[in-house]
Amino acid sequence: MKAIKMISMSLLIGLFLIMSSNVYAQDPMKAGPKVYKKILLENDKVRVMSAEFAPGATMPWHSHPHHTVYALTGGKIQITEKGKLATNADIKAGDVLYFPPVTHMAKNTGTTTFKIVVTEIKPAKKK
Repeated sequence: MKAIKMISMSLLIGLFLIMSSNVYAQDPMKAGPKVYKKILLENDKVRVMSAEFAPGATMPWHSHPHHTVYALTGGKIQITEKGKLATNADIKAGDVLYFPPVTHMAKNTGTTTFKIVVTEIKPAKKK
């Protein structure tokens, strides 16, 4: 009986860990459909998405591979990477930023809608 309880508890803990890791590794198109509006281009090399952060809008936890961000409009954004403190950025229209693979969340802390184009660089397929 004690062994069954231990196995059940281990399975429950394992399931919890698997589910909690998925919270941090969601696709941005699925995690934030109110922010990530449209896939502009997708092939085996890249995925290009448009995103719009209304004032106060929050993008839940999600992940990206290597990616760039092109700011169509300026805005103030707060980014919180997994395991780190939040950082604030004042992005200008026309800015282009590069980011390595990351799991993060974001919030528009400004008073205007912040519009960006995100280009994810897909990992090379193994042969």
